This record gives sequence, C-alpha cells and structure tokens, in this order.
Amino acid sequence: MHYDIFNGDADGIIALLQLRLAHPIASTLVTGIKRDIELVHQVSCQPDDSVTVLDISMAKNQTALNQILEQGVSVFYADHHLPGAIPEHANLDAHIDTDANMCTGLIIDRYLQGQFHAWAITAAYGDNLIAKATELAERAGYSKVQQQQLCELGTLINYNGYGRNVEELHYHPAALFRMLSQYDSPFAVIADKQSPYYYLKRGYEQDIALAQSVSPYWEDEHLRVFLLPAEPASYRISGVFGNLIANQSPEQAHLVLTEINDGQAYTVSLRAPLSNKQGAGGLCSEFATGGGREGAGGINSLPKHALDELITKVASYYRH
Repeated sequence: MHYDIFNGDADGIIALLQLRLAHPIASTLVTGIKRDIELVHQVSCQPDDSVTVLDISMAKNQTALNQILEQGVSVFYADHHLPGAIPEHANLDAHIDTDANMCTGLIIDRYLQGQFHAWAITAAYGDNLIAKATELAERAGYSKVQQQQLCELGTLINYNGYGRNVEELHYHPAALFRMLSQYDSPFAVIADKQSPYYYLKRGYEQDIALAQSVSPYWEDEHLRVFLLPAEPASYRISGVFGNLIANQSPEQAHLVLTEINDGQAYTVSLRAPLSNKQGAGGLCSEFATGGGREGAGGINSLPKHALDELITKVASYYRH
C-alpha cells in the first residue's frame, strides 16, 4: 500500500499534484481541512508500505512518524513548517525548508527540477508568497494576465481548504485533488469552463464580500484584528481574507478570528507583516492548538478569555 498524506490547502494539494503528474502511483489519499494536520496517525501501515507526507508539520506528527519508521515503512516527507527534531532514520527521505519565502509546492518543484513549474508557482500564490511567485512567473516568461490567472487559481484552491469540517468546504480536498489531476497545467483548468475553478470563484466572491464588510475590532500601526461573524462563510474565507488584508497593509500584522464552540473560543489566523515575515508560527505556538511558520500561523481553538493576551503578545512582538 502507498499512502499520500497532505494538507487540504493549495500548497498541499499542488505539491502532491506535481509529484503524481511526474510519478503516477495508486495510493490512498489522507487529507482534510487545512487545520487538520495531525494526519500521520490516521494510517495503519504494514512494513512493506510506503508513505508520502506533504505540507503538514513534522513537529505535530512526530510520534506517529517515528512509529511508522520503526515499522519499516519508507517515508518521503516534504514541508516548510517548523519541524522540531527531524528523525535520523534510513527509511526517511526528508525535504524540509523553513525559509519564509518557501512553500511545499516549491520544495517539490525543486525536487522535480521544474517539471511542472506553472503548478508550483500557483502553489506559491496560494500560500500568499505573492512576491516570490511573481518573481518566478516573470522569470518563466508569463504575462501579467497569466500571472493573475495563476494567482487567482492558487487563491481559490487555498480558499477551499478552510472550514470547521469538510462538509463546510465546496469540495473535499481529496476530491479536488482528483479533479485537478486531470490537468497537466493550471492554464488548462482555467480554460475548461466545467472545471472547479469556476465553482470556487462564485463561492469566493460571495464569502469575501461578507468579510470585507467587517470593520477592525482592534488596530494600531503594527496590528489589525478582525472578528468575523460565526457563519460558515467566515470559516471558509478566514485564511484567504487574512492573506488579502496582509497584502493591502504590508507593514502591519493581521489577526482574523471567528467564534467557535458556541462563542466560547475562536479559531485564529495570524499573518506576519509582509515587510517582516517572521515570528507568526512561534507566537501561535505559545497557545495550545497553535502553530505555523514564520510568515503565517494559526490557533485552532483560542479560549475567549485569552484574546486580550494574544493581541498584546502579537502587537508587542511586531512593535519591536
């Protein structure tokens, strides 16, 4: 058996898409909403099995990873989040790069020597590495119109990954991966009027209108905080909305929160200032259920009473 374990956002889906376009293999897909990252423990492996893990934190999957390695399972692991201690094991082929301008799609692009470069650029756009993606697109000779197309597709695939559960998503991430696997190029997705691109675009436009109607809850020159209403649209749009406002105000950090658990807690998305892409994952890791990378982090469940503490920590960090 082979298992493909991947994050349900644009970076995870497109990283796997590149790999399987280059190396097709029958596999069991293991994925979920973007924040569902402790996925390695979901597989029951036999010694001759193999596993590919993409765009999920090694630190959050350390115990399960060590268990399958000791079983004799071969593991290919590519990611850009803070990994913790990387196991030294003959069965592990690790490709970890935590540079703030790197995503898993670009790690796989490097591994495949640019075989599906347009898809990798789409992943970078989807992961809000706008400047990096644009630099790569220009170097590849793509026009401004083509750059915008790749950016929009990446954004829409990423948007599909957010929600409290897979039922709130427009597509289950595994189903979206299978649909996109029919296209060797992101431009082919856009050219097909029946592709997921058009369905996601309609949903995105409705959801982003809701988020853009919300005024900041708290703001200073270093940080803006938004509280979105407790509606499915808010859970779907929260991460992509965070990316959007981060690009609009690159000198500020941004927190986007949405109520969960009958108003007792928040899900949190944090975006570091684009002018200072550091610290987000570490700040979120100071709270239970939090984590991420330098430029972006999240907290799955922040108790409501901890909101002021979070704002104080984030504002103080980016003030200095």
